[in-house]
Amino acid sequence: MVNGWIILDKPHGLGSTQAVAAVKRNLRQAGLGKVKVGHGGTLDPLATGVLPIALGEATKLCGRMLDASKAYAFTVAFGSETDTLDLEGIKTLQGGLSPSHPLLKTSLPPFNGPILQVPPAYSAIMIDGQRAYDRARAGEDVEIKPRAVTIHSLEIAATEGPEDALESATLIAHVSKGTYIRSLARDIARAMGTYGHVTMLRRLRAGPFALEQAISLDKLNDVGKGAPLEHVLLPLEAGLVDIPALSLDPEQARAVRQGRVLTGLPFEDGLYWARHGTVPVALVELSGGSLTVSRGFNLSDVAE
Repeated sequence: MVNGWIILDKPHGLGSTQAVAAVKRNLRQAGLGKVKVGHGGTLDPLATGVLPIALGEATKLCGRMLDASKAYAFTVAFGSETDTLDLEGIKTLQGGLSPSHPLLKTSLPPFNGPILQVPPAYSAIMIDGQRAYDRARAGEDVEIKPRAVTIHSLEIAATEGPEDALESATLIAHVSKGTYIRSLARDIARAMGTYGHVTMLRRLRAGPFALEQAISLDKLNDVGKGAPLEHVLLPLEAGLVDIPALSLDPEQARAVRQGRVLTGLPFEDGLYWARHGTVPVALVELSGGSLTVSRGFNLSDVAE
């Protein structure tokens, strides 16, 4: 059984589904048979960066990864807005001010914290049973209700153009799930009296996984040519480093594996990952000293 994570530095032009297919293909070519594979958060084909891909029992954590916060670097070009809010689209609005660096700096703080955001018309949001982007491509006027998201931090990384008439700016944002960077770029530009669209988008972090842990597509392809899988595979528990571990004795591990409730545990309420030795047993919830299983991991060397 193959269990764990491959963190791919997704290249430009590759979709998330294609990335999963590439992992499956390389595992098959490596003689590892059929392995369950899933990804922890869609990344647009035009975007690059951290795409966590779960294998085997780690796929049980994909939903948790979707809910995790993420960090991005993105460049917004000023002076025009497109229908897709990025380079792919057709220009729909042009003009406005050429923002100065001081104006950009003072325009960012209102976007920090909880905000309401209207997602792009070209997004995968379902509207009456159809994807928003399908309706938009069919020429429909797509209306999407504002959504509550949280911008944990937002800072300027670099700018292009004269200090008093910027052509573009590269920003770094740490955001909650559900945040659309293209919408954020649009709204920042409009707040400065101009228009903007995203010309570069790179995911720097997804949940506990950072760009430093990511591998290239070439390195992934090496696995299909015979390179050891362990050189690119992170353990299942690498997706759990942001929550505390709870060590179980053999009898407790057996009970948890069977889905039984443990009581009288002297720990604070909350989410934990239970382990026997170094082996993950389950994702568990503690409440009032009672432990219940949220997700069990079917790993062969867990105590029976």
